[in-house]
Amino acid sequence: MSLSPVLSSGPGVNPAALSLCGMAAVWQQVLAVDARYNAYRTPTFPQFRTQYIRRRSQLLRENAKCGFEPGLRRQYLRLRSQLLALRYGPLSEQSSFRASSVRSSRTTLDRMEDFEEDPRAQGARGHRRSVSRGSYQLQAQMNRAVYEERPPGSLVPTSVAEASRAMAGDTTLSENYAFAGMHHIFDQHVDSAVPRLQFANDDKHLLACCSLDGTLSIMTLSPSPPTVKVTLKGHAGPVTDFAWSLSNDIIVSTSQDGTLRIWNTEDGRCIREVVDPEASELLCCTFQPMNNNLTVVGNSKHLLQVVNISTGKKVKGGSSKLTGRVLSLSFDAPGRILWAGDDRGSIFSFLFDMATGKLTKAKRLVVSEGSSISSISARSWISREARDPSLLINACINKLLLYRVVDNEGTLQLKRSFPIQHSSQPLHSIFCPLMSFRQGACVVTGSEDACVYFFDVERNTKAIVNKLQGHSGPVLDVSFNCDESLLASSDATGMVIIWRREQK
Repeated sequence: MSLSPVLSSGPGVNPAALSLCGMAAVWQQVLAVDARYNAYRTPTFPQFRTQYIRRRSQLLRENAKCGFEPGLRRQYLRLRSQLLALRYGPLSEQSSFRASSVRSSRTTLDRMEDFEEDPRAQGARGHRRSVSRGSYQLQAQMNRAVYEERPPGSLVPTSVAEASRAMAGDTTLSENYAFAGMHHIFDQHVDSAVPRLQFANDDKHLLACCSLDGTLSIMTLSPSPPTVKVTLKGHAGPVTDFAWSLSNDIIVSTSQDGTLRIWNTEDGRCIREVVDPEASELLCCTFQPMNNNLTVVGNSKHLLQVVNISTGKKVKGGSSKLTGRVLSLSFDAPGRILWAGDDRGSIFSFLFDMATGKLTKAKRLVVSEGSSISSISARSWISREARDPSLLINACINKLLLYRVVDNEGTLQLKRSFPIQHSSQPLHSIFCPLMSFRQGACVVTGSEDACVYFFDVERNTKAIVNKLQGHSGPVLDVSFNCDESLLASSDATGMVIIWRREQK
């Protein structure tokens, strides 16, 4: 299986590119071996470990361009693996832990002071931008009509869509997602897992992550060199989840210390702390997309709760019980349906009342009894080439799952699954942000084998279009910037890698 972008052998493909692709595969394997042993080098000097792996990445990429015989490089890989094993001994397994999910947010600092305490008044503001239930039903009917015209197994915008072809530059999906070079490595959270990371909304260079060390980091990737802009300190326990506001001036975070915190992203100041009245661990959070004054929070006592972040109070009627610890949350684009996943293998759909913030339980799907639902991502794909709304699910069953949303109550129908290593860690996945404008469609996921996988959801066979190696532990989360020029990934050892798209 190729570890670099998989290029088709059809007309128009340069044989030299195929050779270079194979060479890239070898150097990524060499880098992956070094990264896995990196924790054993100078354990008291993490800065040296970061510098070492960055320099190794640079040298290996430069050597790959020189066109060395791949067979010799593979022999070198075997010898280096044996030497490292003799020097440092066998690799130890990473410890397991639980974390949770986040979706994008929609709030601003100035609105924090303006919202009234009456939930009806708050909901009214968001309701002006909402989509009616009738509109959603019409959209679902139109999507189903388009779906019935497509060949069996088709999932996403058609490969014959001229607009998509033009925007993608008439290139293959593998070429579009040829991420390989490391742009930067952050290790400020070294030795503490980084369960979540996310680029700011509509931003190319602003990135945030949270850590089990109890802090969050906001990083800026431009101007060079990339730096940690501000560290958010205040939580007394591991930080499990966070969400950006639409204008990127607010971050909301949850922690095992039982608090929800609202942060000013410019100076790192904590604007408000909301203590969970159940005194339980808070595991996940997401903003209501049409009314960012409302945040949905999931806790370890199986409770889902809508919170008014301006007042710090729960919204009446905005709570519901799940069958297990609430690990993941995601709204649909209009903000009318909320999906929640727990550690018992269930996904619940809720209807969200835009005017009051009330939750009404609608449907339940048992993915796999007793298997944690660690991530839910919703995608509408609403355009003239649109497919039905879909959900991307990480569950601890060694598969990445793609579901179709079949009605306005959030009923799910399984469409595809992709094999990955996932049995215990809180892995996350994403839809590629520019999916609607490309040939085919791509999703990206972390994996417990320390790799990042790119899957084309339209391919019936050989769905992997890219595989990135370089992490030294399970890859927990991935995030694209707005134009897909950079991809960020985080792992259980605390390393954050920024991958750069290959320049064509």
